[in-house]
Amino acid sequence: MSSFSPTVFPFPVIVGDIGGTNARFALQEEPDGPLTMLGRFRTADFPTVSLALAAATAPAARKPRSAILCGAGPVNDRVCALTNADWVIDGPEIVRLGGAVEGLLLNDFEAQALALPALPDGVVESIGTVAPGAGPRVVLGPGTGLGVGALVEVAGRFAPLPSEGGHVDFAPFDAEEERVFVHVRRVEGRLTAEAVLSGPGLVALHHARLAAAGSSAPDGLDGVAIVDGALAEHASVEADTVRMFIRLLARFAGDMAIVFGGTGGVTLAGGILPRIRPLLDPAAFRAAFERKEPVESLPRRIATRMVTSPDAVLHGMAAIASHPERYAVDYDRRLWSA
Repeated sequence: MSSFSPTVFPFPVIVGDIGGTNARFALQEEPDGPLTMLGRFRTADFPTVSLALAAATAPAARKPRSAILCGAGPVNDRVCALTNADWVIDGPEIVRLGGAVEGLLLNDFEAQALALPALPDGVVESIGTVAPGAGPRVVLGPGTGLGVGALVEVAGRFAPLPSEGGHVDFAPFDAEEERVFVHVRRVEGRLTAEAVLSGPGLVALHHARLAAAGSSAPDGLDGVAIVDGALAEHASVEADTVRMFIRLLARFAGDMAIVFGGTGGVTLAGGILPRIRPLLDPAAFRAAFERKEPVESLPRRIATRMVTSPDAVLHGMAAIASHPERYAVDYDRRLWSA
């Protein structure tokens, strides 16, 4: 039986956040030292994570001796196959190819959850006025997919609760959503939260809204163009789509708050949200978040906030490297080493 005994990571340590579209890497030279960004790469530009790691570490004066990586997909036996990209992150293979002598592989929102206690000042912004309380903390966010995780504190150590919560069924709430959702493409017959609450989901939602109105979007319209149009004109159809996206996200966040009993607060992460922040109305967000009859008294007590930097999770992984004893990670089963 695993003892959850803490480990010691040899420094320097490379930390990496690997999503379906982008991979970000940073280097920490010593415990509690500053992070040096090594680069941000598109996953489509490299056939394997090992080649991306090699490109990231090439300019570094000191090569990493350890790696803590998180990937956007489930982790099984020290291997993570990305859900929305072709990469397979294989810890032992990274060691064999000379990437590091020791490492730890996490699910991306498992890492987002572990990062919550270590987020530096200035990278989070409150949504509404509810103050954070004690209890489980929830983190979720749209990107190439939709990630969900939680964090609990047990005997003074932080324990992550990874999930694939983005793949739960997602139903329309009112007549407007019923008209729109019928035009969203199902995945193997299911309409999931990720189908509308992700980067591709934003595009699908916009096409569905236009189809429900008897119109259509220009060919080749992508999420960047939709957000650019929304920010340029707050009365545009693109802005209406983004506001609906935010309302749906608030509703889903309230659902996850109930699922995890997240009285420690709900944190929204991911690269999409900081861009669309100008269209987020805190009062409207809280109204959708709290409308959970007959248990509305629970979300009304739960704080909500947004991470404003896409690189914030790297600070959390660096904190694990510096103080592994603070985190109830199953190191005995999860570490890979030479």
